[in-house]
Amino acid sequence: MSLTQTLCLLVLPSLLNALSYNYEDYADSYYNQISDTEQQGAGTTSSPCGSRDQTRWDKLFIMLEDSHMRQNMILEACEEQMKRLREEVQSKPCMSTSPEEYCTALDQRLDRRLEAVIAEAKQVANKLQEQCSSSLQHLENFTGLQTGRLEKLENGYLGQVMMKTQQETNGGKLEQALMTTVSDLQKVHTQLAALQRVAAHRYLPSGCEMALLFPMRSKHSFAEAMVSPSLTGLSVCLWVRVTEALDRTVLFSYSSERNPQEFQLLLNRNTLTFSISEELAAVQAHGTGSAGQWRHYCALWGSEGGVASLWVDGQQVSSLSAVARGHRLPEGGAVLLGQEKSFSGMYRDMDPTVAFTGKLTAVNMWSYPLHPDKIKKLANQDGACDERGDVIGWGVSEIIPHGGVQYIN
Repeated sequence: MSLTQTLCLLVLPSLLNALSYNYEDYADSYYNQISDTEQQGAGTTSSPCGSRDQTRWDKLFIMLEDSHMRQNMILEACEEQMKRLREEVQSKPCMSTSPEEYCTALDQRLDRRLEAVIAEAKQVANKLQEQCSSSLQHLENFTGLQTGRLEKLENGYLGQVMMKTQQETNGGKLEQALMTTVSDLQKVHTQLAALQRVAAHRYLPSGCEMALLFPMRSKHSFAEAMVSPSLTGLSVCLWVRVTEALDRTVLFSYSSERNPQEFQLLLNRNTLTFSISEELAAVQAHGTGSAGQWRHYCALWGSEGGVASLWVDGQQVSSLSAVARGHRLPEGGAVLLGQEKSFSGMYRDMDPTVAFTGKLTAVNMWSYPLHPDKIKKLANQDGACDERGDVIGWGVSEIIPHGGVQYIN
């Protein structure tokens, strides 16, 4: 059997099905679509063929024409399909013999293609399995790492909690110890303050080994020194720690037989005053008195120009010119510390209200006005008692205490 015959046998059934058309059913169905109303309307028309039989024949002819058209269309479709099959068969060189060989070759090609698809599917499956295994291994490693980190975090947190608990426990003990220490420090501070107050009463400027203590205000409490030469100039310097200064508190007083108040250095509460001879004018420096503190005072005067000045803690605080110009302090005078001589010259007539209370040290007197640099050096507490005057020298000249005044160190 040839290829053409085989193809005809395959196509023939479809052609027969297409040609076996039931025209009677088609006619009935087509006829049933015409309603009685349409038939009545058709009878009222003026058509020359108004019978029912003629209308059905017209429809039958139309169906026949349609069936011929359908048959022609089916034949054309069959020829087109045969043409395509012929061209496809001719394009296959392996179909030179018979359909069986073609089917065998086609089966083999399908088997080879299926084997290739299966092999490719196996390769893809192997790759997917490898990727899954690798991902699973990475996941296991990551899980182990995270588990280790979590264990470390848990251990660290537990350690911190335990440490915090221990710190809180130790913190309570530490706080109690700190409170005890603070209390002890407060006690020590109180004791140190008391010791400082005690030491302040016994404190002397550096280099001074002793001082004169005037414990009370009395007309009998003073210290006395003798001065022999006459003076046309002078400098008096001393360290003073006053307990209380009243309206007139005498620090240093030089008296002669003619004038018991020839030269005086005194405190008027918080004002330092320096007067000489019978001059009404006096050199004053306000705000220079400090109770309970060591202060350095110097009074300078020169007969030639009559210049008088006051120095406090190494600084000049007041100056006045033409004070007792040309005056000379007579010889054979006496110096009283902490008191002034009465006009009667009798000790019993001294005024207790002008008496000094406190401490004096480094009391020196020179027969000339000192240079400012020398005054600044004397006002320095380091080596305050190293210098000595040529009229009265502290620690060298005889200064005799009276009425409870005493030397302390």
